[in-house]
Amino acid sequence: ELENQLTTKSKTLDELKQSLALNGSAEQTPEPLSLKIDELCEMIDSIVSQVAQLKTSMESILEQWKVYDEGYAEVSLMTARYLYCIDQCKPSVVSLEALKNQVKTLQ
Repeated sequence: ELENQLTTKSKTLDELKQSLALNGSAEQTPEPLSLKIDELCEMIDSIVSQVAQLKTSMESILEQWKVYDEGYAEVSLMTARYLYCIDQCKPSVVSLEALKNQVKTLQ
């Protein structure tokens, strides 16, 4: 969206330059206005370049987040499995008195 807006502004500036050129020669164009238009064009070019760099950086960051999410999901699954195994494998804690009662019952 930002790129579209910048493209539109750039086209508007180009049209303004052409309009000034058609309305009179370069000598008739006010010098400050001509300089301002050139500065605006340079600024737009700089912004377009910065947006392209930002876009590239954001794509890289999104790819890194994707890797992080996949790693997090894998670790989360392994942790859940580990906790389940610990819960299922731990021996039940029985007091000595309870064991004595079980032995008596079995005898």
